[in-house]
Amino acid sequence: MKIADFLNASAIADNLKAKSKNDVLAELTDTIVNTDKSLDRDEVIRVLQEREKLGSTGIGDGVAIPHGKLKNIGNLLICFGRSHDGVDFDSMDGRPAHLFFLLIAPEESVGIHLKTLARISKLLKNKDVRQRLLQADTASDIYSIIIEEEEKL
Repeated sequence: MKIADFLNASAIADNLKAKSKNDVLAELTDTIVNTDKSLDRDEVIRVLQEREKLGSTGIGDGVAIPHGKLKNIGNLLICFGRSHDGVDFDSMDGRPAHLFFLLIAPEESVGIHLKTLARISKLLKNKDVRQRLLQADTASDIYSIIIEEEEKL
């Protein structure tokens, strides 16, 4: 099980414009809805906001991994976003988030959801990987970096 198994190259927003947590969630939702038209945008946003109320998914080091579960989806969906300016995401370290992985999992899934969260976290713990993602020129470059670096895990 790899991130690349669920991350579509077209589900990368390399220049998020959002200035707030809720706007990031909406912009990432738009990105993932564009790759899977069966998703209900409002439902995805609601699930993500409910999860954020339990505690921020901003894990620190400029990284946030918003996630939630939905009924009636067949498999895990992932999108990636990057904010050059950074967004206050109530992260554990108090610093803005620049790199975002959004995960939407089937409601009944447990194992794959948690394994993917752990894999993303492990990937982004590496300072060099974070730096490469921040400095990448295009969404295609970001996708390539994720694929390449994941092979090293």
